[in-house]
Amino acid sequence: MKLQGKTAIVTGGGRDIGAAVAKKLASEGANIAINYFSSSTGAEETVAEIIAAGGNAIAVQGDLTKADEVKAFVDKTVAEFGGVDILVNNAGGLVKREKIAETSLEHWQNVMDVNLTSTFMMTNAALQQMKNGAIVNLASQAGRDGGGPGAVPYATSKGAVMTMTRGLAKELGPEIRVNALCPGMIDTDFHNVHTPDAGRRGFEAAAPVKRQGHVDDAANLVLFLACDDSAFINGANIDINGGMLFS
Repeated sequence: MKLQGKTAIVTGGGRDIGAAVAKKLASEGANIAINYFSSSTGAEETVAEIIAAGGNAIAVQGDLTKADEVKAFVDKTVAEFGGVDILVNNAGGLVKREKIAETSLEHWQNVMDVNLTSTFMMTNAALQQMKNGAIVNLASQAGRDGGGPGAVPYATSKGAVMTMTRGLAKELGPEIRVNALCPGMIDTDFHNVHTPDAGRRGFEAAAPVKRQGHVDDAANLVLFLACDDSAFINGANIDINGGMLFS
């Protein structure tokens, strides 16, 4: 039980990678506080599964682009579990694919708020409660390579998350380590919505591992970065893409 007695916040924990991360951290003894925006059914199912397995978990609805809702979520976590030891900044999204020449300032700011500003506000709020522990951010392969068609705002925001990860690692050490994942093609609703099926089949054919990633692949890496097994890893943005991109 690598996280026994620890409390972990997982944003966007109602589905896909976030839900898998919540269950994985809970399986190693962590109390889990899930934030969700619209995936209420998934969040409730994830909490129920954790509790049925003997763990502790809560789910709190909230819009993490709003400072008061961020604070309310962290306050609820502390009231329930007594503190915060691990923060997983998983919430985010591409929103839609659109060329920059056609992109409105409203869309640009929305993508930045969803992916970058929410990560800042959650980190800022959690640090008021954290003395030691780990922060794990979800960046993206798009932050490395600029993303697919119509994804410049998303790729830019995730590149900024990568830079934030490095800066925070230097600012918060040695008490708190900060690392990030840069996932490539993981089989999630994100790609169900934003990636044509032909593109996914093409990835499977081209990838050295000959498959898409699974949410558990990402969750296993988050666990590693959140626990003491990775005690000398700090400020890293770790690629998890089946060998499709080397940084």
